[in-house]
Amino acid sequence: MTLSNSTQNLSEDVNSIATFLAHNQIPSLSTREPVDCIIICASSVLYQASYVFQAIQDRPSLTKTLVLVGGIGHSTDLIYDAVARHSEYRKIEDDGDVVGLPESHVLQRILNHFFDIPKPDHGGPKIFIEDRSTNCGANAVETRKVLEEHGIVGPLSCIVVQDSTMSLRTIASFDKAYENVPAAERPNFRACPVFVPETRMQGGQLEYVVEGKDGVRDELRLRREDLWEKQRFCELLVGEVARLRDDENGYGPNGKGFIGHVDVPDEVVQAARTVKEAFGTDR
Repeated sequence: MTLSNSTQNLSEDVNSIATFLAHNQIPSLSTREPVDCIIICASSVLYQASYVFQAIQDRPSLTKTLVLVGGIGHSTDLIYDAVARHSEYRKIEDDGDVVGLPESHVLQRILNHFFDIPKPDHGGPKIFIEDRSTNCGANAVETRKVLEEHGIVGPLSCIVVQDSTMSLRTIASFDKAYENVPAAERPNFRACPVFVPETRMQGGQLEYVVEGKDGVRDELRLRREDLWEKQRFCELLVGEVARLRDDENGYGPNGKGFIGHVDVPDEVVQAARTVKEAFGTDR
């Protein structure tokens, strides 16, 4: 899609929204001190799970518990497509079709086939599967159930890995899921989107700027073709800002009540208007 001269600074608006939504509280896991739990919410950008799996393979003590999260929802087909496109992960098709599997089971197959994480009795984390959730809010509610079913309660240090376009709302959803727990006993959820999407304008087109993380194997590195199609990406950004705004149309207390109040800066709201106009999104 070639954009008009009036959108010359569009990439700055896109980057502003993307940075806000990514909520990058933990930029790197390589130097992160060990935590009680890492939660991976399945995403069509498989690089995120790859990075976390390798981080735990390299440092099995990074977390005591790993939870793979995701049932079957409106974006599940995109995960199947991402596996089919991936130069390495498509090989798991030889072991049976992934189509029809809950998202967390797809991640489990990738983990089992391409990574070597020690069992708990050899220093690795306990691994649990949450496969009932169908949306962001349910990811949090159902993950809490899984943890409690396995006796994991009380104050916990938790890293949450989610699609960067939904990372901020996901943290708000987990906080909401534990709002009835006394403050001193609630888990401390911190967002680790793994990477923050960045764009630039070139030849009148919006394109991704891609930089791989050090230490990630070449076959697992982030590639432009593994990211969202540009129109979809911009629709996700615009739609997410609308969901986070605490008004009658949003997900906050003054709207649907799915999450607590989130302050959305005026500059992010204005950037979303600009991106919506430039891409003609209906979100």
